[in-house]
Amino acid sequence: MKIVINRCYGGFGLSEKAYELLGVPWDGFGHASGVARNDPHLVSVVEQLGDDANGRYAELAVVEIPDDVEWHIEDYDGMESIHENHESWG
Repeated sequence: MKIVINRCYGGFGLSEKAYELLGVPWDGFGHASGVARNDPHLVSVVEQLGDDANGRYAELAVVEIPDDVEWHIEDYDGMESIHENHESWG
């Protein structure tokens, strides 16, 4: 499975050009709310545009993980990484 994440401090964001290709109305910020990070169309747009898909403070990357992994994105000041879900107790 392919997932789009941000690889720099600042935060996930898409360019207006990426929004156009996604067919999603520009929100003025580039957050693409409502679009899943593993959405095949999003992945395709980011792969197709490369750096031109990046929002103002973003450096987007497509990361591939095994299909059977339950995952989540962790964020530190906008820099993201993908982690496998594990059980935890208080």
